[in-house]
Order: sequence, then C-alpha cells, then structure tokens
Amino acid sequence: MSEKIRIHSIETLGALDGPGLRTVIFFQGCPMRCAYCHNADTFDPCGGREESIESLAEFCGRYGNYYGKKGGVTLSGGEPLMQHRGAAALMRLLKQKGINTALDTAGSIFAPDALDAAELVILDIKHTDKDAFMSLTGYPMDNTLKTLEYLQKNKRRFWVRQVILSGVTDGLPQVRKLKELAVGAEKIELLPFHKMGENKWKTAGVEYTLKDAVPPSVETMRALNAELNG
Repeated sequence: MSEKIRIHSIETLGALDGPGLRTVIFFQGCPMRCAYCHNADTFDPCGGREESIESLAEFCGRYGNYYGKKGGVTLSGGEPLMQHRGAAALMRLLKQKGINTALDTAGSIFAPDALDAAELVILDIKHTDKDAFMSLTGYPMDNTLKTLEYLQKNKRRFWVRQVILSGVTDGLPQVRKLKELAVGAEKIELLPFHKMGENKWKTAGVEYTLKDAVPPSVETMRALNAELNG
C-alpha cells in the first residue's frame, strides 16, 4: 500500500522557501502555536487532505524544467516533521528523480531520518531564550536545539531563519545569540513580522493575539542584519 501524507496545499514556483524556484508542499499539522504564524489553518493534524507519496512526486516532477540547477521542492507546513517518515520517504523518492529537496522546519519533532533525507534544512529558531521561546510558541525549545546540534554534528547543509517581532526578538543581544547558535549555517535570514495570515486564525477558530503589533522598522532590520554580518 502506498504511504500517504496529509497536506494542506501546494504552491508552484515559489521563490521564498529555499534557493531557486521551488514547489512548496505545505504539510498539515503543527504542535507549536507561534503567535505570529501565517499558516494557522495548518494547525489541525486532521485537516487538509491525504496524498500518496508517488502522486506528490509525480506532480513535482512536472515542474522539473523550471527548477534549474538551484531550485527543487521544499517541504513546509505546518510542521512536516510531524509526518517525518512520510516526509523522508518523499524526499528520497524525489532525489531518485533528480529533484533537489529542502525541509523547512522548526525542529519541534526530532527526526534524524528526515534531516538526513533533505539536501538542505531550513531551521526556524523562534527565539534563543528557552522561556521566551515557550511564551512565543507554547512549546519547549529542546527539540529545536537537538535538531540544530544534529545538523552541526553531522555536517548537514542548513540555513537558520527567525521572525523579528518588535519587543520579542528584535534585541541586539538576542540576535547575537542566534549568530552564536547558528555556527555552520550557510545563511541566517531575519524575516520581519507581518500580519498577512491574520484571517487564517479566525478560520481556525483561534484567537489572534497580535492585532496591535506592527512590523519592525527598516532601521531596526538594518541594524540587526548589520549585527549578523559584523
């Protein structure tokens, strides 16, 4: 019997989820409840629809001519590691087809099988302080750190990302700590907070607590990136 994966949706020719042009498969289900999440409609692990690994790989293969040397397929979510066996199997099948794979994860589930199957891991580190991490996500930081340590120890290719939320992650000491943690990362990306997914919280029946939050200023983002690159 073909293995099934529960997904939310698929975006074709995405340019923001890894190198090059990519097909992005958004997995359904996430154990975190990040206050700024723009995909709240992926929270419920029973939502979305089921697709077979073979059908997903076949669909992604249709766009092979657009990927070029840098592009490929990114598994995102939600949290793809909630279905890590299926995610690993899909990435291995895509690799057999000559398609590059990236895994976009918060590391909330420690899953070496999927980490090893991905050609690139994009690790979202929500905060560098354990208490602040818990407050922001409703979930402990332990598996994220374990995932990071595994990537570093096994010399896997990885990027690190963090959303910059005013008054929460926009401090210079916090970003310095992120830089220290991310030793070995090919890239560290700081993403300014936005509220484009606010309506999805209403659809999911969950209160959105950042109604009054504003994106960080251009000056703040410039200063934080200068700290990273200094």
